[in-house]
Amino acid sequence: MNLGELLQSGGEWLRGTGPESDIVISSRIRLARNVEGYSFLPQLTRDKRAELEERLRAKISAIRIPKNGEVTYVNLKEAPSLDRDLLVERHLISREHARTDGDRGVAFTRQEVVSIMTNEEDHLRLQVLHSGLQLDDSWREIDELDRLLEREIRYAFHPRFGYLTACPTNVGTGMRVSVMLHLPALVMSSQIEKVFRAAAKTDLNLRGLYGEGTQASGNFYQISNQVTLGKPEEKILEKFKSLIPSLIDFERKVRERMIVDNRKMLEDKVWRAFGTLRETRTISSEETMELLSLVRLGVNLGLIPNVPINRVNDLFLLTQPAHLQKLEGRPLKPQDRDVARANLLRGKLQD
Repeated sequence: MNLGELLQSGGEWLRGTGPESDIVISSRIRLARNVEGYSFLPQLTRDKRAELEERLRAKISAIRIPKNGEVTYVNLKEAPSLDRDLLVERHLISREHARTDGDRGVAFTRQEVVSIMTNEEDHLRLQVLHSGLQLDDSWREIDELDRLLEREIRYAFHPRFGYLTACPTNVGTGMRVSVMLHLPALVMSSQIEKVFRAAAKTDLNLRGLYGEGTQASGNFYQISNQVTLGKPEEKILEKFKSLIPSLIDFERKVRERMIVDNRKMLEDKVWRAFGTLRETRTISSEETMELLSLVRLGVNLGLIPNVPINRVNDLFLLTQPAHLQKLEGRPLKPQDRDVARANLLRGKLQD
């Protein structure tokens, strides 16, 4: 697959078709795995790292990922920085994976449900990413993928500690669960701190749009687990199943209260945002995210009719720096990106 084909639409996780997708953007599960007989990446020589990447690429190519069709493998060492940034924006690789050096890569399916990073922090990072709240389905799929790869690769495993990983917090199951939420009403009503406190009480982290080390943007938050050692997969998932529904209910109730108490104010906010995006001539990425967040809220509440939610969701991606430059077919300076972003928004929203 040419990476330019990714620009035609968002992945399955952005379609807005999954359960609770008005609030839950996506459910993601990652597994960290290392290969027996190889040191962790910081201790690997350049030659050993190259050997491992080549071996892992062959093993990934040898398996057939159920239900997900064609798999594309991208050699990140050889890929241009713009392509790597594109993959970060689509949540197919981490920022660290894009920016580090050495032999490494990523395999992903056409619908972008499955991605497998090689030589990231660990030798392998497996990921399943679905639209809406689909934790059980995501777990079943990644567990099956893990079993398929384990037939081809002998993992580094300790009978007492579990799967061995480069970061001690991932030792054990090596599983990180992440649910991305759109919480504009809680932000607007200054109640988002309650979400932070609720997450902390259950040993979960609240992070920004691109995970660890990033700030919230467009009222998007990712909730993920912190520790895997001594915690079975089912117990980790149970924490999310107990917390996420209550957060969804909290956001929905605040939205309903805003409609009842101050509908005109809310309509004014979302329509001003829509009007700005539809008529703007230059706009930053940060302002675009904030305004699209309001438009998404308006569409989901029925305040802005006849705008498909998947179009709004796609714009969150297409207006990001790497996507804009791929669409334009050339590198753009920041001020030129702001103009190109405005042109794109007008073209997508004026009809």
